[in-house]
Amino acid sequence: MSARQNQDQNASTHDTFVQLMEQSDGDVSAVALMPNPICSVNGKGALSFKSAKSDLREAADTSLPLTTGVDAAYLIRVLRLGEIARQQAPRIAFKAKGKILFLELADIVAVQAEGNYVWLRPNPYLLRECLSSMAEKLKPYGFIRIHRSVVVNSSAVEEIQPLPTGEYRLRVKGGKDYLVTRTYKDNLRDLAQLWVGSQRFAG
Repeated sequence: MSARQNQDQNASTHDTFVQLMEQSDGDVSAVALMPNPICSVNGKGALSFKSAKSDLREAADTSLPLTTGVDAAYLIRVLRLGEIARQQAPRIAFKAKGKILFLELADIVAVQAEGNYVWLRPNPYLLRECLSSMAEKLKPYGFIRIHRSVVVNSSAVEEIQPLPTGEYRLRVKGGKDYLVTRTYKDNLRDLAQLWVGSQRFAG
């Protein structure tokens, strides 16, 4: 086998291992969804495979170049670091009283505008930032705008109630109510991934 073929096969084997490792929980053995095989690395850095429906382990084709133990250890370390990052709750960093503070987004129920500032409710933090900018930054984390001066954390919403005016009353954890104006009522669809029954909002 030529050096070029060897290099190509090594890259292919490496890519397959990375993909399988990304599907695991950071263990040395990476289990893909059935009916894909299971790929694991032994102490010598050799690859072996077994069927997802069987406990029998078969040695990998010895003609394939082997992933080295150094590569495997490095991939596992990177995978674990990525898993830690994914498990860490998203946080917001801001300056207050001459310090940089960190606050988990899950602890923010609503962001309320006050002039050129915003309150992070229910926390007593007043930040110099416009609400439009905050709404854009927080949107990927499940925050929705319900009023020209209010953005709420969708995971903190407990109920919504239609009003005769075509607006809505929205209640969040802690019992505080916010008004959802007609301009932003369509954003309420983002409060849940699944709606049972009618999905239309009155008004």
